[in-house]
Amino acid sequence: MKSYNVCLKDTAKTFTKRLFYSLFDCDQEKVHEDYLEETFIEIVSKLEIENGSEIWATFKTELPEIRRKLDLDAIAFERNDPASHSLAEIYMAYPGFYAISIYRLSHALYKLGVHILPRMMSEFIHGITGVDIHPGATIGESFYIDHGTGIVIGETSIIGKGVKIYQGVTLGGISVSKSLASTKRHPTIEDNVCIYANATILGGDIVIGANSIIGANVWITESVPENSLVTYQTEIKIRPRKNGIRK
Repeated sequence: MKSYNVCLKDTAKTFTKRLFYSLFDCDQEKVHEDYLEETFIEIVSKLEIENGSEIWATFKTELPEIRRKLDLDAIAFERNDPASHSLAEIYMAYPGFYAISIYRLSHALYKLGVHILPRMMSEFIHGITGVDIHPGATIGESFYIDHGTGIVIGETSIIGKGVKIYQGVTLGGISVSKSLASTKRHPTIEDNVCIYANATILGGDIVIGANSIIGANVWITESVPENSLVTYQTEIKIRPRKNGIRK
């Protein structure tokens, strides 16, 4: 029976939190600098990934660009959420921003050929925020997710700039055989699209055109032209209560 280093889940959890802290807090960056490098090399070594030091060195050069994108994400949160009071609130108290931050960090590692650690990072933040973003997904600048709980974004999803997604949205794939794992299985969402709560968009050939609005609860398996409004119509009747009926 083969043994697996499942205890690395705890190590990855601490690593992820300290990496997040270091990205936004200069004091934390200094405190955790050595820990982050040593722990990363330890994790990838146990995962039988070679050249851990070189991968870490490359990853560190990408951190300023990751921070730049996250600052744009934070601005998008403040601009779009009337309940926000300051940028500081976004950075410190918004689970959606926390989820996007860990996504952008894990995505950078994923592109460097490190796969298991980014998945552990995404599962850690999924458990905290309820947002499930595969590190392989491609997400543009100024990304905003409201509330966040229940959002699922699949591995081959492509999301443009200025996109807004609400709780319960799924960007998923129609079931395919394992042999098609390398094909695009998840939708493309073009710039400035807004997708409201509990919408489901499935399929790798699906493109939601720029500037479109996808209403709540819709189920989409075909492409949508740009500047579209897609809604789910249902009839709701409001009538007087009959006498004698209690609440």
